[in-house]
Amino acid sequence: MREERVEYLSEGTKVVGWLRLPEGDGPFPAVVQGPGWLGLADAKAYVPWHKALCDSGVAVLSSDYRGHGQSDGERGWIIPERMVEDIINSVTYLETRPEIDRRRIGAFGMGGIGAGNAILAAGRDPRIRTVAVQSVVADGALWFQRMRREYEWVEYKKRVAEDARRYVLTGVSEMVNPRVDLMVGAPERANFSGKKDVDAKMEAEFHLYSAHHLMRYRPIDVVHHLAGRGLLIIGVDDDAVTPDEHAVMLYEAAYEPKKLVRQYETSHYQSYTQNFDRLSREFVDWYQRYLVAPLFEVLEG
Repeated sequence: MREERVEYLSEGTKVVGWLRLPEGDGPFPAVVQGPGWLGLADAKAYVPWHKALCDSGVAVLSSDYRGHGQSDGERGWIIPERMVEDIINSVTYLETRPEIDRRRIGAFGMGGIGAGNAILAAGRDPRIRTVAVQSVVADGALWFQRMRREYEWVEYKKRVAEDARRYVLTGVSEMVNPRVDLMVGAPERANFSGKKDVDAKMEAEFHLYSAHHLMRYRPIDVVHHLAGRGLLIIGVDDDAVTPDEHAVMLYEAAYEPKKLVRQYETSHYQSYTQNFDRLSREFVDWYQRYLVAPLFEVLEG
């Protein structure tokens, strides 16, 4: 696997990514990946997955969203609409690379909104031929609600609404800890040490107005647009970080071809290492079938 740091523009703002290429000359099929919740493109945890894809002949471009990591842009925001734009612009960047087969570009997503963003991008951009994701969010409001007790959810909605009204009048939003006042950290996340390299680089405070965007986040509304292109979803039963119901909801709303893989006797973070061999094969097999395979178009009528 070869690696290259790349820079390009997304809506006029510089973004930084890592293009990982298989050995050889190409042109290669490729997938684009936006990082997951509070994630960065250079996270060490992504490398084994990218290597598995490159070993199978599929290139990977993973880039920091605007305002995150090494990319330019205002800090302290989680705005999925912008993140999806960044993924779509990543597809366009790949089309400029001679090593990439521009007719064979897919999307790859791992964790929360990183997975949901892959679906949203594909739902809006037909150039993305297929999608494979793990631990996905289908509905942001449902995700946020499930983290809180009912009375906490009622109070939280009021707090977010008041902040939104203040923001449209003054341009000022409350600055909050994203692991407490946006996503509520599950005990598993608090005890997980595999993201220390990313956590050390992430801002300590984000605008609460981000929650206004996240509570309107709904990959479930566009998943049907992937009809005919293919969607692989991998979930974890009784996932306390990203509940498995989101994976099931998306699978049921999607059209063929689609596949749902559910894991048992593991947990959200543990599954990435415990089941790596099986899951990486699932991703590789999916892309071999729906991204690498020869292109055909059959019209009957």
